[in-house]
Amino acid sequence: MKKIIITFFVINLLQPIVYSMEPDVFVQSTVNRASLVLSKNISKKEKINELKSIAKETVDIRGVGFYSLGNARKNLNDNQKKKYLILFENYFLKSFSSRLAEYTNPEIEVMGKETLNENYTIVNSILIATDVRPEVKIDWRIYTKNKENPQIRDLIIEGLSLARTQKEEFASILNSNDGNINALFKTLEDFSKN
Repeated sequence: MKKIIITFFVINLLQPIVYSMEPDVFVQSTVNRASLVLSKNISKKEKINELKSIAKETVDIRGVGFYSLGNARKNLNDNQKKKYLILFENYFLKSFSSRLAEYTNPEIEVMGKETLNENYTIVNSILIATDVRPEVKIDWRIYTKNKENPQIRDLIIEGLSLARTQKEEFASILNSNDGNINALFKTLEDFSKN
C-alpha cells in the first residue's frame, strides 16, 4: 500500500502544473505590468522595448493581423502570408508601444467581465481620470480558447474597436491600390522604418 501511495505522489509531481487564469485577472495583471514599466525611471526607448515584450506575451498578434487583413487574406499565398505576419508584427509592436510609452502611470481598474462563449470574454475596465485626461472606458476582447494562455484580441475604447479600425484602414489602402498587397506591405514597412 505504501508503495502505491508513493508511486501516486511521484507520478503527480512529474505532471506539469497547469494554471488557468481568469480573463479579468489576466487583464489586471497585464495592465499592472505595463504600468510598472511606464513608472520606471528609464529611457523612452527602454520602456518601448519592455512594452513590446509584454505585448508579445499577451496579445494574439497573429490573430489580430489576419483579422485586420480581412478577406484579402484568402488571396495570399503562403509566402505572402509569412511576409505579411512579419511586417504586421513589427507595425503592431511599434504602433502599440510608442503610443503607450507616452503615458505616465496609467491607472486602469478592471470593473467586470462578460463571457460571450468558451472562446471569448469581454473584460470591462476604466482608465482612471487625471487632471489632464477624462475617464476612459476600455473593453478588452480576450481569446480564451486555451484557458492557460488567454490572449488579447481587441481593445474597444469608448465603443470604438481598434481591430475594426485597423481592418478598415488596411481595406482602404488595398482598395485604393486595386487590391495590390504590395501596397499594404510598403505602408507597413515604411511605418516600421520611421
